[in-house]
Amino acid sequence: MIANLVQLAAEEEQNPLLPPGPELLVGTIAFAIVFFIFWKKLLPNINKVLEERRTAIEGGIEEAETMKVEAQSVLEQYKAQLAEARHEAARLRQEAQEQGAALIAEMRAEGQRQREEIVTAGHAQIEADRKAASSALRQDVGKLATELAGKLVGESLEDHARQSRVIDRFLDELEEKAEATR
Repeated sequence: MIANLVQLAAEEEQNPLLPPGPELLVGTIAFAIVFFIFWKKLLPNINKVLEERRTAIEGGIEEAETMKVEAQSVLEQYKAQLAEARHEAARLRQEAQEQGAALIAEMRAEGQRQREEIVTAGHAQIEADRKAASSALRQDVGKLATELAGKLVGESLEDHARQSRVIDRFLDELEEKAEATR
């Protein structure tokens, strides 16, 4: 075939698209050598590199998928923990509110008890003061009544026992009158 091409090229005049025969022969031989070297040496190395890249890419994709699944799992765990933490915080807040309400109720009860003690102590003090004032008033009124009676009767009522009886009788009569008017 090459011989036919060379003969055709020699018969025809020089075609600018077709190289001369010896050049065509040398070019074909050079191409065959380069192709053979490429096929035997370079092509296996290129295929090896491409296969390694493909394997690395597939491994990377598989690793990315694995990491995506793992990340999704971690995200779900995080969401579960977050929900649990929110639930726990709500429970603690509720407990604190309940404890606060119980503490307020306890403090109110304690305040009420203390108020009752103070009121009772006040009433006892008022009663004691009233009795003391009544006793002091009774003595003062008795003394004044005795002096007045002594001046009216014209005789001294210095006898203490008699004085006490007169004073008690007089005050009892006053109390009876006061109760009758109520």
